[in-house]
Parts: sequence; structure tokens; C-alpha cells
Amino acid sequence: MLRGSVSLIALACAAAPALAQEPVETEQATFAVETVAEGLGFPWSLAFLPDGGMLVTERDGRLRVIEADGTLREDPVAGLPDDLVVVNQGGLLEVALHPEFADNRLVYFSYSEGTEDANRTALARGRLNADMTALENVEDIFHVNFDKRRGLHFGGRILFEDSDTLLLTLGEGGIYTEEAQNPENHLGTVVRLNDDGSIPEDNPFVGPDGRADEIWTWGHRNVQGIDRNPATGSVWTHEHGARGGDEINILEAGANYGWPEATYGINYDGTVITENRELEGTAQPIWYWNPSIAPAGMAFYTGEAFEHWNGDLFVAALAGQQLQRLEVIDDRVISVEPLLEDMQARFRYVRSGPDGAVYVLTDMPEGQVLRLVPAETEEDE
Repeated sequence: MLRGSVSLIALACAAAPALAQEPVETEQATFAVETVAEGLGFPWSLAFLPDGGMLVTERDGRLRVIEADGTLREDPVAGLPDDLVVVNQGGLLEVALHPEFADNRLVYFSYSEGTEDANRTALARGRLNADMTALENVEDIFHVNFDKRRGLHFGGRILFEDSDTLLLTLGEGGIYTEEAQNPENHLGTVVRLNDDGSIPEDNPFVGPDGRADEIWTWGHRNVQGIDRNPATGSVWTHEHGARGGDEINILEAGANYGWPEATYGINYDGTVITENRELEGTAQPIWYWNPSIAPAGMAFYTGEAFEHWNGDLFVAALAGQQLQRLEVIDDRVISVEPLLEDMQARFRYVRSGPDGAVYVLTDMPEGQVLRLVPAETEEDE
């Protein structure tokens, strides 16, 4: 495997960042890293608001607002469910706006619910009030149908296909490895739902066959990245392997992605999970990492500020402590370039912003919202 200046469109009324580092020269762009906000408790996800502000989740169980002028509000948004449990890897996870948010004000979020000994991934939605202080009429619209203990591998990423349907990524629960090959439950799957949580009639397993009707794909380990390839329309996901074997997959309805019967990784203690790298009846990844980088979020770049990055895939890495840029042609990865290694930070999430910047979250008790913006070099001056 390979390892591997345009003016920035300003956010509406955006304030000056708290910190801008020296320019970083890379293969195809020169950028600076700006700090948008800091002091966040393990920030996990963000969503861009129409006015130029942002909603940011803290895994510790808070939903925060960053104003369009760059101010991080001190008080979190009220109205989150009472049964949200912060346990190990669980807590408040993804936040996403309905595609028609400007009209309906609907905010969707995934979270872990239950107790330390019986927890699961849930998906809820509520209406953000006009002053953005509370979510109103909050309702759970989906729950994983398997209670697990220890609080591992929740998945939790959300991708709207359109205004009517969405995909939610899930994990296999960490210690429930074999359940990823049991389509009667939701562990180790990506589920497809209508925007009200009901089941689309054209899901692949709808019918009285014992398989969970919500399932879109199965045989995953812990899917924490999802986005649509703007060039082809295909949906890409990435999932954590164990010791090696992190994967990028292209989703096909009804497909089995093999975990744990086929994998390129091994157990954390060095023992063999399976001898199978490929297995009949399972789909192969289009990319995998050995050693593991612990991919925790991904996004295709669709902005205009970085001309040569357009259409590339960015992956945030926890254990790898870097942001990776994967050069993509059609549905193929042709090279990889590591970025931000000098920061020595765990990166949880990445998004392509409406201003053309690349936004990144650091996974720390005092986490940050960063953005990569174009920077001039001496040759440009």
C-alpha cells in the first residue's frame, strides 16, 4: 500500500481565531491551522448552522453552540435525554441537521443510553429553538436491539441520503464480536431509516425472515466514519480494526463485510482472529491500514479554497495522531499523505466546511475545534 493559493471564503461575521500556527507546506497545498474553539470535553462531532455558527457535541454529554462570531457559549443546549449515559467510549456522539433544517429546525443526534451494565446506541431528534438554548419535543426514533455491558464500540455516525432517509453506523459492542454475523440484531451494522425512524420498505432485509428490517449492511466492527463520494455518489465508510485491519468500505445494500470471519488484523494480544483475509460471500475493503491508525471520522473535501484537494478524502486518526489525506480517483484510493503529525494529538472528527476550510476536532479533555485554511508562501508574495 502507498503511505503516504485561493483566498478563503469568510464565514459570516467570523471572528479572528484564537491561534494561527505557521504555514505548513504539503504535497498539494500550503495551509495554516487556526483554533476556532477550545476547552471542550472530548468533542465528538459538529454541524454547521445556516447563520455561520456550529453545534458541537462533547462526549461528556453536552451539546454546545459556537456563535457565528466564533464565541463558544458557556451554557450547553438543554433538552438532551435523561437516559444518556457516559460510559467508557459512550456518551453524546454525532450531531446532524436535517437537510431541511432551515424550515423544520430538526437536529438529530446519536448517543449511548441505559446503564453501565446494559447500554446501547440510540438515535434521537428534536427542534432547536430560535435562540438555540434548547432542543424541544425531543424523541428517540431508534434503539439498538441488544443491551451490552462495558460501553464499547457504539458507532454513531449519521449520513442523510436525502430529506427522507438516513444511514446510522453502529459497532459490534467490543466484547460481542460474533454478533456482527448475526443479522437478527443491530450490532456491527449500518442501519437505514426514514427521517422519522420508521423502516424504508426497500431495505434489503424487510420481511418475515428473522433478520432486522433496519439493516442496510452488516459484518462490521465499529464504523465511525461515513460520507458520500461526490464524484461517484457511492457511500464510503471506515471502521476500526483490532490490531491492524482498519478498513474503508463502499456500502452495497445487504452486503456482509466479513467481521470477524475475515479481517486483515489480529487481536490486541497478538493472537490470530481468523486466517481468512477474504471469504466467499463477504465484501472486500477498498483500503485497509496495517498497523492500525484508529480512524474516527472521515469527510470528502468539496470546497473551493484548496483547489488541489477537491474530491480527496480526509480521515481523522486517534492512535495514528494525524489527519490523513487520501487522494481519490473515482472509487479508488491512489495515495495517502499524513498531516498534522507534529501536533501529537488524537483527532476525532473532520468536516469540509461551507467556508472552504477543513475542520478538525481533537479528542482530549480540553479538546479543540481547529480549521485548516490556505496560507501564502514566500513565492506567492
